[in-house]
Amino acid sequence: MSVWRKLWRRNCLAVSLLCYILLHSMDVHARPANMSASKEKSPAAKDENEILPPDHLNGVKMEMDGHLNKDFHQEVFLGKEMEEFDEDSEPRRNRKKLIDIFSKVDFNRDRSVSAKEMQRWIMEKTEEHFQEAMVENKNSFRAVDPDKDGHVTWDEYKVKFLASKGFIEKEIAEKIKNNEDLKLDEETQEVLESLKDRWFQADNPPADQLLNEQEFLSFLHPEHSRGMLKYMVKEIVRDLDQDGDKKLTLSEFISLPVGTVENQQAQDIDDDWVRERKKEFEEVIDGDRDGIVTMEELEEYMDPMNEHNALNEARQMIAVADENQNHSLELDEILKYSEYFTGSKLMDYARNVHEEF
Repeated sequence: MSVWRKLWRRNCLAVSLLCYILLHSMDVHARPANMSASKEKSPAAKDENEILPPDHLNGVKMEMDGHLNKDFHQEVFLGKEMEEFDEDSEPRRNRKKLIDIFSKVDFNRDRSVSAKEMQRWIMEKTEEHFQEAMVENKNSFRAVDPDKDGHVTWDEYKVKFLASKGFIEKEIAEKIKNNEDLKLDEETQEVLESLKDRWFQADNPPADQLLNEQEFLSFLHPEHSRGMLKYMVKEIVRDLDQDGDKKLTLSEFISLPVGTVENQQAQDIDDDWVRERKKEFEEVIDGDRDGIVTMEELEEYMDPMNEHNALNEARQMIAVADENQNHSLELDEILKYSEYFTGSKLMDYARNVHEEF
């Protein structure tokens, strides 16, 4: 597995598994790379974030390294308003925002949210994430297109990438121009090779080894391109597939990530993780219930704009909070299960809701 993919896996583990316990045992991997003597003292972290493909894609059910996106339900329920539901925010304020969202999801104003209404809302919120990514991409593309010709070469991108990692941009540009050895450490070289493969995958036919703004969007956000979505699925399967048949069995899908379980708390985290993945595999991803997930099934599962998936997701979200079993959600149910939908606990503030609504 490449260093780039190892970095993805480590970052997503930290989020998906709450694995601060395991991270203590992996400090050796968390050290910043020793780039070279030509580095500047403080790397431009902001620039790096702008031009590197993100580890996490909003509104996509699975992370780049094959881990489940634990924030998916909140992302497709809140859209761009997700950041407003801060855990430290005043609960009464969050409750009012949630009531406002409910009134928007309740399209026919019958004070109840059906699966179709939730599906419509999920598609709208996913589109918001798409639009947000396109705006960010426009700014990122300007950052890597120094001559403003509307196209970016691999060498232009490589210069900006290495500058974001702390190298002096002018020195790197000159060395690349003169085909000189950049003297990169092994980790940085492997990251570059992985990025280069992804770069050329984003180069739409006829391949010209240049990326325009739309192709650069596919490079940063593969969920925007059917071809790149296939590439992302291929990478995930390659990571999880143990027998090389380009399919995933349940045992392959629930295999624990690399790490040593040192105590009962860590074991409990791993057990929860396995149960979650087993449920997702059997009830959602494995469409024909044959015990095997093909690349096609995984691609359908990963496609954020798949309306059938959105309807299934809507039904699952409703089932979580549907206490009266009427296959729809009332406001008090959403408020009671607010942590599932928003990440914020509002149960104590659900009183008198009908008087306020």
